[in-house]
Amino acid sequence: MNEHRIAARRRVLKGGKIEFRGAAIDCTVRNLSDTGAALDVPSPVGIPAEFNLVVDGTPRPCRVVWRKENRIGITFGKRAVSGPSGQSKRLRRDA
Repeated sequence: MNEHRIAARRRVLKGGKIEFRGAAIDCTVRNLSDTGAALDVPSPVGIPAEFNLVVDGTPRPCRVVWRKENRIGITFGKRAVSGPSGQSKRLRRDA
């Protein structure tokens, strides 16, 4: 299998939250790298293309790059994602 990722991912099993427009969906982080992650979700339906992923209390802006039945692949970004009030939150990329 060809690997097209920029950074190697490591297997993890951590609880997280997908936050967007004042809503939150629980997820499980299955693998993680400096540039992205794979998340197990109850259903990818209704999850927007961009959201904040909160793991260990730290929010990170991210963008969906692929979707499967109960898993989504994300890449971390530098863009701010709108908070519950619609105002932009400034989030920096963790390096």
